[in-house]
Amino acid sequence: MSKRDDAHEILKCLGVPKQQQNERSCLTLLALAGLSEDDPWSATSRPLHRIWDIMGWMKAKYGKTYAANSRETIRRQTIHQFEPARLINRNPDDPLRPTNSGDTHYQLTAAASVLAAFGKRNFSTQCARFLESFGSLTAAYERARHQVRIPVRLPDGSAVMLSPGAHNELQRHVMEEFAPRFAQGSVVLYLGDTAQKRLVVATDRLARLGIREMHHNKLPDVVLYDDERKWLFLIEAVTTHGPVSPKRHAELELMLKNCPVGRVYVTAFSSFAAFRKYASEIVWESEVWIAEVPDHMIHFNGDKFLGPYPPRITARK
Repeated sequence: MSKRDDAHEILKCLGVPKQQQNERSCLTLLALAGLSEDDPWSATSRPLHRIWDIMGWMKAKYGKTYAANSRETIRRQTIHQFEPARLINRNPDDPLRPTNSGDTHYQLTAAASVLAAFGKRNFSTQCARFLESFGSLTAAYERARHQVRIPVRLPDGSAVMLSPGAHNELQRHVMEEFAPRFAQGSVVLYLGDTAQKRLVVATDRLARLGIREMHHNKLPDVVLYDDERKWLFLIEAVTTHGPVSPKRHAELELMLKNCPVGRVYVTAFSSFAAFRKYASEIVWESEVWIAEVPDHMIHFNGDKFLGPYPPRITARK
């Protein structure tokens, strides 16, 4: 194994988040340990390094050249995570040095003893002691993420937890404000989540409506089904991605070609300001719902109000 591979294994064992288990972070760790490719881990030292020094070490010892503007990336995407993980101290030589000083230095903490033990029989023990003293940053991030999860009440009274974020907050409004007003009695066939794409997937019910499992990843953010009216609500919650546009509508219609029930296409926005940004992109024969005025909808059609697309034709007696 190369030193980069070793460093990756160490970062993983010390509970550093996956986003920091990359080459940039591995080389940063090696620079802060003062190690070249041929040095044993037992030779780990604790040099004081500025980020410029770290970049210079990467180039001189590992042939990895980062552009000058990568300095901020290293600081924000590696150093900022190494500090709370207690792998490094900032300015141990001068704690009063201003944070934004160009002379800011970083140095390994007691984590140096863990690195020095890599490849030895006591490495696992050293890791365990370190984590017992300082904890895992990954675990801390996970706890924080769960603490701010968004509770969502489904139409059947059950509840699910969505990961935090503006998109999932809007989905919560769709489930708790739109559904009771305009889709009463509907069941949830699909509910996505920004962290885990499939949160609720009623695979059997979708299959009975002609929607095969291979199409689940192409579904809108929320799918509701009203069995009494035989209406399928296909709802896009728009925060950063687009509405039900003509292109998106055509894609969904092709996917739903074997679906025997009426389709109601809805684009949901959190505010009128958000709606105005996308108004020109919304397909005709669809609906718009805005969370800040939950009792109303905007109908992008001329001959009917809320109802399935295409309209069902009832033969005259």
